[in-house]
Amino acid sequence: MRPDRNAELALLLEVAGTPKPGNVDRHRDLEDLRFEHFLAGAVGARDGLEMAADSAEVGPAFERAVEGMAEQDGGNTQFGALLLLVPLVRAARGGAGLTRSDAEAVVEGTTVADAAEFYRAFDHVDVFVGDPPADMEPLDVRRGSDAIPALEERGLTLYDVMDRSVPGDDVAREWVRGFERSFAAADRLADADGPILERAAAVFLSLLAERPDTLVAARHGEDVAVEVTDRAATLHERGALETDRPAVEAFADDLVDRGINPGTTADLTAAGLFIALERESVEI
Repeated sequence: MRPDRNAELALLLEVAGTPKPGNVDRHRDLEDLRFEHFLAGAVGARDGLEMAADSAEVGPAFERAVEGMAEQDGGNTQFGALLLLVPLVRAARGGAGLTRSDAEAVVEGTTVADAAEFYRAFDHVDVFVGDPPADMEPLDVRRGSDAIPALEERGLTLYDVMDRSVPGDDVAREWVRGFERSFAAADRLADADGPILERAAAVFLSLLAERPDTLVAARHGEDVAVEVTDRAATLHERGALETDRPAVEAFADDLVDRGINPGTTADLTAAGLFIALERESVEI
């Protein structure tokens, strides 16, 4: 299957996996964001993913994917996932598998023009980000295309922008750490047993258990993010998905009720699904 189709499939599989504590899945909606919005977002992103598979540069492909994703009524469904998937699709276009070095070469080769397209993507959809430091206010991504002159004046590539977003954003961290956790997620998916949606839920819980979600930290504070990770770790360590599934379901419901959304962990799960599909290490 073409990389762009595997990426679309990864987005669909990610949202269909359940329970995925705090996130939309096929059994849970958020107040203003529903399962069908994610299905429509994945399909809408298709043109941008196809551009990446057909040799387009990362920036234009990402901007087009976000534009298409945003055509549904729910708003931001998969912005972070697409920021991971577009360079991975671009790296996989040779058809000879996908490695971390492939992905690193793609992101390290991005340009100022790619960064400008990244900023334009913020014109299509509201994305939650924290306030930047005072010296970075001209480059606040929430300004969208209005920030491009400051970006060009500083000569920052898209890789540079991601590098400046660490440690507060674990999607950006993947860019500068060679997609470390995305590839680890793919390995876990390959090693797990059972249907792919069960594996996706298990890998999501394992990722949430090992590191506080940066979106939760940005929205609710570091203490809440650590609390969520500690609870996930307790459930993961005792294999609760297999031995006490109601406990995981209750955790999922509690996070939804409290408006706590580990969205970055979901983004990493989608990236892991794509890598596993691209490597043909999982079957559907």
